[in-house]
Amino acid sequence: MAGIAIIGATGTIGSTLARRLVKQGRSLLLVGRDTEKLTELSHEINQPFVAVDLRNSQALEEVLREYSVTLDGFDGLVNCVGSLLLKPAHSTSDDEFREVLETNLFTAFATVRAGAKLLRERGGSIVLLASAAAEIGIQNHEAIAAAKAGVIGLGRSAAATYANDQIRINVVSPGLIRTEMTRRIWENPAGAKGSIDLHALGRLGEPEQVASLIAWLLDAENNWITGQVIGVDGGLGHVLPRRRASS
Repeated sequence: MAGIAIIGATGTIGSTLARRLVKQGRSLLLVGRDTEKLTELSHEINQPFVAVDLRNSQALEEVLREYSVTLDGFDGLVNCVGSLLLKPAHSTSDDEFREVLETNLFTAFATVRAGAKLLRERGGSIVLLASAAAEIGIQNHEAIAAAKAGVIGLGRSAAATYANDQIRINVVSPGLIRTEMTRRIWENPAGAKGSIDLHALGRLGEPEQVASLIAWLLDAENNWITGQVIGVDGGLGHVLPRRRASS
């Protein structure tokens, strides 16, 4: 069976996905920047890893091409790379904005470009991660919203381009998920309450819920789904939350 590459494997969602896929019997390539975290995860689930600067698209593509031989090719690529810059536009420097774009949009583009070459013969699934902030207005999210909106546009356009090659490309768009990256929000009582109040289901999302959907999209049984942007967001932006009584 061909393998699955998880780009950004050491983040909360990426590592949760890796553990789930290994339980399903899948062979993985774990890709990230943090060698120490990659080593720990690799030892835990007994899967190979490679450390690379994810913002270097050429290096990323070379790594995927090299390991596609080792793993008898790929039939799935997932980009779980993300960052979170919460600043209004007038306080965001060019360097900060560029870093957000490189981390979120450029790595997604490199994943699609590599996947288009590696999956063309056998088909397969590419899953990208966006954010609910890309589709609704949330204050101080200008940089990340712009980058993730680009990921959504990239996913839809690429899905049309590569459909004839049976390459399915979908985007998962989470709301606020309880991850290490968002810890400073959900550990702050005021921040947590403000975020929960935006979600119709009245609670934060968990990484397992995002990983479950990604794994489902990677499954070859679900091979008539492409070009979709699927929210894992507790209704954020689509369902108005009911006013909750104060405790």
